Amino acid sequence: MYEKIELMYSPARQGEILKDKITNRFAQIMTHGQFIMGQEVKDIEKKLADFCGAKHAIGCANGTDALTLSLMAIDLKPNDVIFVPSFTYSATPEAICLLGGKPYFIDAEADGFNISLQSLESSIKEAKAQGLKIKGIISVDIFGEPCAYDAIKQIADSYGLKVIADAAQSFGSVYKGKKIGALGDIAATSFFPTKPLGCFGDGGMLFTNDDKLAELLRSLSQHGKGDNKYDIVRIGMNSRLDSLQAAVLLEKVNIFTDEIKKRQELAAYYNEKLRNYIATPKTLAGNESVWAVYTLSHPKRDEIITRLKAKNIPSNIYYPLPLHKQPAYKDAFRASSLENSERYSSQVFCLPMHAYVSHEQREYITANLIEILESV
Repeated sequence: MYEKIELMYSPARQGEILKDKITNRFAQIMTHGQFIMGQEVKDIEKKLADFCGAKHAIGCANGTDALTLSLMAIDLKPNDVIFVPSFTYSATPEAICLLGGKPYFIDAEADGFNISLQSLESSIKEAKAQGLKIKGIISVDIFGEPCAYDAIKQIADSYGLKVIADAAQSFGSVYKGKKIGALGDIAATSFFPTKPLGCFGDGGMLFTNDDKLAELLRSLSQHGKGDNKYDIVRIGMNSRLDSLQAAVLLEKVNIFTDEIKKRQELAAYYNEKLRNYIATPKTLAGNESVWAVYTLSHPKRDEIITRLKAKNIPSNIYYPLPLHKQPAYKDAFRASSLENSERYSSQVFCLPMHAYVSHEQREYITANLIEILESV
């Protein structure tokens, strides 16, 4: 039995590879003293824009701020409606509510965790029939799998809506040959340590191909500045990626492509071993998931997790309660049916997923899970 298998990432293994390089970068920052908006921030913005094929990248303090800034940039007004999945983390609707907007929860697909196109379009029609002022869609790439962006954009364009890609879990994924970051009007991501590309604390970034949106986002993230920080041309906020976190990302991005490949290899292994015992995660044709979380669904989820834990195999539930059932969002608008979101929340569990799960560990994980699945 293994003493410890990490669930989401392996700081010790990454440390073996990157410790000296990151330490050297920290020493350089201590020398130049530009802890906020140092050259490291400019360098990582350029590097990640190039990585995903976006024209502009703007660093910010965290993924939630990235969503908030995106909504500010599309001029979200009080009571404006934004369509969001109910099966996601609370940061997505939270950003809407903090600006006075109204989330409208839509369902997940019946055979996948991302938003249902049918639920989206029917909810838009219902919202319009109610006379609600609809503004946009936040498409969340749940667990690293890109949404159906072409179809979402077609729906959005037909109703004059903006699309914000919540790429907190999907940075590094590919949709029909395009990397996440170059899709939607704005893409927002997070560098929380457990994300596929994570820093040593909080950090986030915004991507867009629109010059005017990029200029606006940069201004909004720095108190609404104009030509300089004392030229305040709009109401903004203080949300900047600091130089130390940028330095970490500059080193981590150098091994990111290799780590993505290893995540994809692990997911393929899980799929092959488990497909005859449980439904494995769906990936749309043409997509390449970054596999932020490897998630399965089973009616006896709680018993499975308990038995995995007894074997020292970690698991977790993302997400144990759909957002439309959270007390904070009891008054939010919602689709007429959210049955898939409710089913997933009662059945999902995840397996260890990161680049440093060893061959022995993955064999141990799957052998034990298969044994459990055959007996529940």
